[in-house]
Amino acid sequence: MARLAGLAVFDPAGDQIGRIRDVVVSLRGPLPPRVHGFVVEVQPRRRVFLPITRITSIEARAAIFTGKLNMRRFEQRDTETLAIGELLDLAVEFKGERVTVQDLALEQPRPSDWLITKVAVRRGSRRRGETLIVDWDEVGGFDVVQKDQGAANLLAAFATVRPADLANMLHELPSKRMAEVAAALDDNRLADVLEELPERDQVLVLSRLHRERAADVLEEMSPDDAADLLQELPAEQAEGLLRLMMPEEAAPVRRLLTYGEDTAGGMMTNEPVILPPTSTVAEALAHIRQQEQTPAVAAQVFVARPPTETPTGRYLGVAHFQRLLREPPSTLLGSVIDNSVDPIRPEHTVAEVAAYLATYNLVAVPVVDELGRLLGAVTVDDVLDHMLPEDWRERP
Repeated sequence: MARLAGLAVFDPAGDQIGRIRDVVVSLRGPLPPRVHGFVVEVQPRRRVFLPITRITSIEARAAIFTGKLNMRRFEQRDTETLAIGELLDLAVEFKGERVTVQDLALEQPRPSDWLITKVAVRRGSRRRGETLIVDWDEVGGFDVVQKDQGAANLLAAFATVRPADLANMLHELPSKRMAEVAAALDDNRLADVLEELPERDQVLVLSRLHRERAADVLEEMSPDDAADLLQELPAEQAEGLLRLMMPEEAAPVRRLLTYGEDTAGGMMTNEPVILPPTSTVAEALAHIRQQEQTPAVAAQVFVARPPTETPTGRYLGVAHFQRLLREPPSTLLGSVIDNSVDPIRPEHTVAEVAAYLATYNLVAVPVVDELGRLLGAVTVDDVLDHMLPEDWRERP
């Protein structure tokens, strides 16, 4: 079953319509659970239900279905269980011994009838234990609510999933399970996923972490996203986390918290690509080539006098990615600056920033203070996040 996570789903015409994110089953005690169908994620991040009776073929790289797909948002019923999200890593009992569920096996005993018939369990530790394949009726405890449940096998199934897709999967899990899975992520991965979760899920996950771990995760988040999350917490809790963060990591977050949430200062990232005018085109391309840079941030290099950490020295202008590609690598940035893009002030509203980006066909705009120092940049995705309804990540 774990191999189904992320499997591409194709319609009868051969067009890919989404990917499998989970398997919907009904538990029946000692009887093998019956498989009702798949939770399929289609764009834009909508989870729908695909009945198992519509499946005509399951192969190594694709599942093919027939008929039409109901695009109504999937809602889990009380009698249904998400096999991948809720059963993997569960501690169960086999012959009087506690074992951990590593995987489950589906079987089709009759046409249009799929059951979970086998369970892969691990006995002992992850390093020194052994894996056993046993029949479903040999294992007990699937219906017992557990205080703590691991997440190693579930995360292994979704190891290659993008943060936004993993966040969507976590959002659909029960709160307890969502917190358990999130806590099992490493700090970098959890920071990326938190940035994609709805605000109430962010608060729930962060509140379930130890305070020191929560501070470490905040340090890995981009300062603007960390500031947005801290604004959702009680002031005393937010201040406590800021004090636990490294001073150099907390400082930019504190600066962002001084601006209104719906202003350029509150939206901006204070970590755009910034270089001095004496840097070369080759150096600029090396910076924007880095994998961690988002497309909107990597579309331009902001040029300023040292220091190049925000707030910088005097802001000089912007060098666009397309212009950099046309210039010899040894060219100095100071000679390819575009001075036609006027910077904005941090008090500009969301509507004003959106109008500016639309008017001049930009993907980012620099933000400067009264001294002409670069404070950061507002990207088009920052604006979209603030202009969309607050619950846009949760809407069907």
